[in-house]
Amino acid sequence: MPYIEFEGKKIEVDEDGYVANLDDWSEGLAVYMAQKDGITLTDAHWEVINFLRNYYEKYQIAPMIKILVKEIGKVMGPEKGNTKYLYELFPDGPAKQACRYAGLPKPTGCV
Repeated sequence: MPYIEFEGKKIEVDEDGYVANLDDWSEGLAVYMAQKDGITLTDAHWEVINFLRNYYEKYQIAPMIKILVKEIGKVMGPEKGNTKYLYELFPDGPAKQACRYAGLPKPTGCV
């Protein structure tokens, strides 16, 4: 299995770069992964990442984009619960990229 070297540890990831063991995730790892993608995580990014981690804790599933947009809209309002806003934050796909940074499995329905 592939891995990421981070802070002297080998973090196992799947072939798409998702952390294999949820307990290996840390905020520092998220920052590192984002930097590798050329992204600096802002408070807006963290708002979505933390939302996803809470959603996963509650439902034990990473939501696909359609559900992510709907649920963020309910909690954070329509100005944040829309695909345009989320793609500005996570240009490689809000559900996929944000879940990867959040240390969650690949969302269902994502190819």
